[in-house]
Amino acid sequence: MWREGLLARAVLSGATKGYTHHPQLERFRAARRPVAALDSYLAVICDEADRRGYRFDRGKLGAARTRQRLPVARGQLAFEWKHLTAKVRKRRPAWLRELRAVRAVRAHPLFRPVAGGVESWERGA
Repeated sequence: MWREGLLARAVLSGATKGYTHHPQLERFRAARRPVAALDSYLAVICDEADRRGYRFDRGKLGAARTRQRLPVARGQLAFEWKHLTAKVRKRRPAWLRELRAVRAVRAHPLFRPVAGGVESWERGA
């Protein structure tokens, strides 16, 4: 998530010509301040990395953050959870047992769950 987020940040900042059509970017483009929204997203990723003993370079993020919460459809959250568990099933079956114990999936703090299905931009839905 970190590397992909930094690449998305470069796209939204106009610093790269690649990756510009990735569907997940639509989430951040919908924000009043897309780069600040992505920096807010990545700051939470850094916090989790710290808790897990990893050290991500926060200097790669801008100082601006947003308090705006972006809407995310509950159907999209369910789709992403299913996608994650399918990947984990193949890569780390032991972790899958832990994930199955999760009873309520919480959205990233930047996102505000709303009614709705899988997003129209989602591939493979």
